[in-house]
Amino acid sequence: MTNTTTALEPLVARLAEAAPGLRVETGPGATGFYAYDASNYRVPPRAVVFPRSAADVVAVLRACRETGIPVTARGGGTSMAGNAVGPGVVLDFSRYMNRILDIDPVARTARVEAGVILDALRSAAALHGLTFGPDPSSHSRCTLGGMIGNDACGNRSVRHGRTSRHIEALEIVTADGVRAVADRTGLRAADPDDTDAVQRVAGLESDVRRLIDGHLASIRTELGRVPRQVSGYQLHHLLPEHGFDMARALVGTEGSCAVVTAATVRLVATAQASTLLTLGYDDVVDAAEDVPEILRWNPTAVEGMDEAIVATMRARRGPDSVTGLPEGRAWLYVELDGDDQAAVDARAAELLDVLRAQGRMTGGRVAHSPAERRSLWRVREDGAGLAARLVDGSESWPGWEDAAVAPGNLAAYLRDFRKLLAAHSLTGVLYGHFGAGCVHVRIDFDLATDTGRAATRRFLSEAAALVVAHGGSLSGEHGDGRARGELLEVMYSHRMIRTFAAFKEIFDPEGLLNPGVIVAPSRLDADLALHTPSEVLPVDTLFSFPHDEDGFAGAARRCVGVGRCRSDAGGVMCPSYRATGEENDSTRGRARLLQEMVRGGTVRDGWRSTEVRDALDLCLSCKACSSDCPVGVDMATYKAEFLHQHYKGRVRPRSHYSLGWLPLTSRLAGYAARPVNALLRGPLGKLLARLGGVTTRRRIPAFASRQALRKALLMARTGEPAKTLLFVDSFTRAFRPEVAGAASRVLADAGMPCTVEDDLCCGLTWVSTGQLSRARRIMARTVDRLDNGDDRPIVVAEPSCAAALKRDVPELLGTDAARRVAARVHTLTGALTDLAAPGWVPPELPDTVVLQTHCHEYATFKGRHPRDLLGRLGVRKVDEAEGCCGLAGNFGFEEQHYDTSMAVADIALRPCLDDIAPRTPAVVVADGFSCATQIDHLAGDRGIRALHLAELLDPAADRPGQPGENS
Repeated sequence: MTNTTTALEPLVARLAEAAPGLRVETGPGATGFYAYDASNYRVPPRAVVFPRSAADVVAVLRACRETGIPVTARGGGTSMAGNAVGPGVVLDFSRYMNRILDIDPVARTARVEAGVILDALRSAAALHGLTFGPDPSSHSRCTLGGMIGNDACGNRSVRHGRTSRHIEALEIVTADGVRAVADRTGLRAADPDDTDAVQRVAGLESDVRRLIDGHLASIRTELGRVPRQVSGYQLHHLLPEHGFDMARALVGTEGSCAVVTAATVRLVATAQASTLLTLGYDDVVDAAEDVPEILRWNPTAVEGMDEAIVATMRARRGPDSVTGLPEGRAWLYVELDGDDQAAVDARAAELLDVLRAQGRMTGGRVAHSPAERRSLWRVREDGAGLAARLVDGSESWPGWEDAAVAPGNLAAYLRDFRKLLAAHSLTGVLYGHFGAGCVHVRIDFDLATDTGRAATRRFLSEAAALVVAHGGSLSGEHGDGRARGELLEVMYSHRMIRTFAAFKEIFDPEGLLNPGVIVAPSRLDADLALHTPSEVLPVDTLFSFPHDEDGFAGAARRCVGVGRCRSDAGGVMCPSYRATGEENDSTRGRARLLQEMVRGGTVRDGWRSTEVRDALDLCLSCKACSSDCPVGVDMATYKAEFLHQHYKGRVRPRSHYSLGWLPLTSRLAGYAARPVNALLRGPLGKLLARLGGVTTRRRIPAFASRQALRKALLMARTGEPAKTLLFVDSFTRAFRPEVAGAASRVLADAGMPCTVEDDLCCGLTWVSTGQLSRARRIMARTVDRLDNGDDRPIVVAEPSCAAALKRDVPELLGTDAARRVAARVHTLTGALTDLAAPGWVPPELPDTVVLQTHCHEYATFKGRHPRDLLGRLGVRKVDEAEGCCGLAGNFGFEEQHYDTSMAVADIALRPCLDDIAPRTPAVVVADGFSCATQIDHLAGDRGIRALHLAELLDPAADRPGQPGENS
């Protein structure tokens, strides 16, 4: 038994007694990913606790005080300064304490628990025409508690300022487990009838008042000098002229003085009209020079970024993912608002004229459409992730990502800062809240070697001196954390540093709350995640990971913790997290555990780790993360590699055989389809399903006969010279040969007559079950047949098989031949988008289509989505189920995954299908066999059947959507 385990026993026993039912996790599979946030640091906790109430928090703090174990409060875990990691107990508020307790639209306030996601509050407030002003780029997953901890700001801080400006009261628990309320006039016990608490809280307030009275001069001269001065403690809110505002003073203390359990926040009215301008510049300094003029126009936002972020976005998500930017190598977003759209538009036009006259802007335009604005804002909001792993594969890191100066000093500061980078031979990717003078920058520090870490320390010391010389702050919204706490002595006098320490000691005399942060800070180069042990896991893999210099280790290291995978809306990633709400079911959680596995940290069994296996278990291998994740994590590939290594030479789960080998068994079934289908529909079929690890709660799809495929293809022959090759994949061949016939006719109709290849396999099912050696043999045979000097486009009707040929085949085989084949691969959507004859007009289409896009198509074939094609072909309205269908190949057929599969379907697909009114003509399109099967499972009893795009466009088909369809 380890010392850590022994030390935890009294704590766990004490919690079980004081808070029965409290969820406490201590194993490596539950704590490994909590060793990280979005910073450079790795601090493994001893335990993670998931409180459900303030009473639970009281129990934890009292127990930790008795056992001498530190406590770190955590929200979304997106801190870039190391504020959300700690060596003792981590309190995860996001899992259960995420309720909006009250919204008062008249008073314009809301009372929320600490774990409420910002977007959840904004959605609820929007029903009353209100919102919460501060809006960090992480708004889809950051919590109010985390925003309070950092004093977060966001894109519209020019208008709304910092979180502290919007706090009316904080409900807190002190280090010794006393509940209190900090408000605009002081501190009081939460329960006025609790005599001991009243006395304890009164003593705290008295001690704080004495401290402030003894340091009035230094507080007035050193604090609150610039709008984004977040570094240190904000003790100026306690000055007599500010009314002893204890609520605001505790904002930004990063959980080092008290634990916030709930807050009453102030809401603001939503603008009636707004417009977004995009302004181009030659560089960020020129952009910063125009900021003072722009601020005269009372904008809500003035955001800046450089060209590296835009280039990475376009490389990762396609050239059409960023539209609406004028020429330039750096850009500003300027948002104006008002009560009347015409007046706002007129102001925007006038501002553009003024800026053109200034002579620095290379171009400027107004983003008119909501879709274009969303696209532009996403580029800016994903800045931290996009800058972390650039298009050339280079890596960059936070550490000096949050400095702030007065906006009028921004250009001068940036000019000197770029000189400092050059002097240290460093490169920085710049973006941030230029209108507030706050600059985010990720820098290509070498944090993996002793020499690099020493150089980083020298740079950070000089950078701190530089920003102070410009009258600025080390931190503008991310807090000091472990990254900058040590540097506070550069910014503040010794007297102020001692005042900070005295303030913390009043609240936390034993130093148990988030130690190593702000007061008695850890060294900024201690506990770095890249400071790896000398002996790490050997990572000889079958996948080549061509975009990652360190192979699998570098691929897993792509995750830097920004946490977009924890969003519950927007994009497709991550369906398992959206279904369960558990960190270990997020892309980030899995990547962090893989990092632990590689370094041999909390996970010590390497490829044989059951903790990693369990964390990967609910990954649907949807590949959405490879597109939606700003740094391009591809968990489906990592899972396939892990399963290959984990089960090498061992017996596998039954479904790996029954479903992984489906291309072979389905081929055999095709020779006797009728008796096989009859057998599977009977009692023996259920027995066989159970033996194969397949759920009996789904119908096994009927196998098609070989004759059916031949007939479908025979009927599609046109006799024209072939311009394309139709690759008939295993799913189409085995279950829906009519799609192959329809695809052949559509290609001919669109000026791309095809020849057919129906005897090859992409290897997908072996990849998804981690049988990579077998997959490579299958793929090698396929590539050998296809790479025969023919350069005709290869069109694949099944999106998942197209994605396997496009991406998995070259990354597993690593040959020029594989890359040549991959370059020729198109989905049917892609072929019709890029290769159709000019002037091709499809048959008459319905006005409305319900669409389920296959996740692999969404992720792999960027800018070639069925939604866009349908719109161009004349469908007026496309109702898309924006998310994974939940079946995901073998996943939803596996017995142990059925419930999760259905929970994922409930997120987007089922609501779309439920919106189809009974006996109403409706056309549902789903190219993926999995998607179509899930739709049949959900709505087949209502007569709803999904069509493949080929069937919808088939010139020989009866037109769908006529009365009686789906009725």
